[in-house]
Amino acid sequence: MTSMLATPDVIALAQQLYSLRHDGSQVLTVKLVAVPVALEDAIDVQSQLTKLEGADVNAWKVAKSPGGDPVAAPLHPYVANPPDVEIAWRRGMKIEVEITVELCQDLPVRTDRTYERADIEAAISNAYLGAEMVWSGISEGGTISFPAFLADRLGNMGYVRGPALPLTVLQPGTNTPLKVRLNGRAAFDAAGHHPTKDPLTWLCDYANNRSRAATVLRAGSIITTGSLCGAIEVSGPGDVSIKFGEHAVLNFELSEAAR
Repeated sequence: MTSMLATPDVIALAQQLYSLRHDGSQVLTVKLVAVPVALEDAIDVQSQLTKLEGADVNAWKVAKSPGGDPVAAPLHPYVANPPDVEIAWRRGMKIEVEITVELCQDLPVRTDRTYERADIEAAISNAYLGAEMVWSGISEGGTISFPAFLADRLGNMGYVRGPALPLTVLQPGTNTPLKVRLNGRAAFDAAGHHPTKDPLTWLCDYANNRSRAATVLRAGSIITTGSLCGAIEVSGPGDVSIKFGEHAVLNFELSEAAR
């Protein structure tokens, strides 16, 4: 599919999304200055938005479009396990608890053969507990236009990387007890598991996407793999406490405004 948005429209949409994110405002899809149709256009807008935000392009989320296309978006702000973490809360924000992996070797685009799951496993040096904050400047998220949602970094509004996990958590079918508390109240208490039952599904699919950017999936990259608990709505600012298994704990705060 070829690009359809003119460069001024790409820049104007990126600037609009940046302003919405900065102000914590939302608009309907029909109020966007332009709506991308091709995924290539969405990625162009996403790239411009990334530059405006100063996003760390070494941390990514992987997912799939409704049509089955593997896609990715930068995680920003990305915070790696500091003692005190604060991320701005937005009305309508949701939280997803996820497993994050760190690559120890490049996964370049392959044109001669595909990556097998074993290839992806071999490229992973570490796994971590993580939490993604999801919020979009588009009121309907991706329900009206997935390409617009992709342009808006797939709704990523921040990511906190927590403690290291054993690599065994990446095995298909693994179910680990997961507890999420928001301001002291239980929001999730059940076995955490990936929607596909395999945390590496979307990463493997994206690695085999021959149209992906060559700069993604480099050694040292951080990739989050998909929610273990669905999307939990966060009704207000306050403390977030996550326990995964017996020992992995992640605590941080969602503040009224960024500091």
